[in-house]
Amino acid sequence: MNEAGVERTTGARASIDLLRRNRDFRRLFLASAISLGGDWFLFVALGGLLLEATGKATAVGFMIFAQEVPVFLATPWAGWLADRLDRRRLMIACDLARTVICASFLLVGPDNLWLAYALLVALSVFAAVFDPASSAALPNVVDPEDLPTANALSGSLWGTMLAVGAAAGGVVATLFGPNAAFAVDSASFVVSALLLLGVHRAFSQPREHDEHVGIAEATRETVRYARQDLRVWALVSVKFGFGAAAGVLALIAVFAKDIFHAGDVGFGLLMAARGVGALIGPFVGHRLAGPGHRRLLPVIACSLATFGVGYALLGITPVLWLAAAAILIAHLGGGSQWVLSSYGLQRLVPDHIRGRIFAFDFALITLSLGVSSLLASTLADQIGARGAVLIVGGIALAWAGIWWLLTAAVRATPFFAPSDSPTPHDTVERPPPGAE
Repeated sequence: MNEAGVERTTGARASIDLLRRNRDFRRLFLASAISLGGDWFLFVALGGLLLEATGKATAVGFMIFAQEVPVFLATPWAGWLADRLDRRRLMIACDLARTVICASFLLVGPDNLWLAYALLVALSVFAAVFDPASSAALPNVVDPEDLPTANALSGSLWGTMLAVGAAAGGVVATLFGPNAAFAVDSASFVVSALLLLGVHRAFSQPREHDEHVGIAEATRETVRYARQDLRVWALVSVKFGFGAAAGVLALIAVFAKDIFHAGDVGFGLLMAARGVGALIGPFVGHRLAGPGHRRLLPVIACSLATFGVGYALLGITPVLWLAAAAILIAHLGGGSQWVLSSYGLQRLVPDHIRGRIFAFDFALITLSLGVSSLLASTLADQIGARGAVLIVGGIALAWAGIWWLLTAAVRATPFFAPSDSPTPHDTVERPPPGAE
């Protein structure tokens, strides 16, 4: 909160002002932008290569499964590392490891596609550590009143680089082949590590209690905390349901290549539309949530429903540009619910356990997304891609309604208490309001 006790706005002017004022956040933001852009180069190039080599939607489904499920399996020690070690050094180490792994994709060809899946697993293990460490560090890199703006910027960054990286990746893969995309992704992690080296603010607060608990006890503490505070459980569970429908990602390549016959360029265009929606959604979501984010949960529920509607529309679109519009609509909702639920966790959860909570959050969504991608791709091979996206879009709509009913008790009282705003010296664990 600022001196007037009011959060700063999350519009373009506030975003530019934050990037100008806060050098450390600017470097963290740019590091994420560069590495995310490289990631989408890799995704488009590899997805196109696998679909062309096998002719099966399940090949892309298994690609996403290989990306997501290792994150779930790595959660117990990933969150533990993010809360025990220096988060900045940990993130740099992950970037350097991913540099080597991405360079190894240059060895992948039609005769050894198994290597692509193995490398994706290795890449995801380091992402499982990097991502919760980054999300947990954000409240320490910005002032409390800037957290909504930083959260919206970080959430929109994913969409921005998806739009830029996917569109560029489709063009580069078409003109120069997938190896060029793999090289770009490898180089992006080097630049990300160099930017993180220049960040001066601490990514963690000073520890005032014993941090030498084992991984098993740390995991039990994480689950206990999430279950005690119904607000935290509500924010974690919405992403799990979102992931159960997000397997439609496996079908975007199928729509581009097999339904609209637009190749890698069409794949990049549809992924770029997804990115534009995810870019705009976070800012719209923060604005709709109102002053003090009093309407946080209603906006999250509506955002999840919008995601389902968008993909249901994709199932009936006759041409490529309408498909792009449907995907953009879907990810206006997807981007909004993602950043609003993350913002809620950043405000509610104390620093000493924040890394583990975010790792737990990522674990649930990656598990559901991995299973959903296999389900969606299998359905596409059996009944067609259009029928599959209609079913999966319906899952998102159904979960939005179920989640709204399940969170009735949480919505009965104000979501945020005045003490929920993190401060640089907030290191003492407080009992969560509404604890059972």
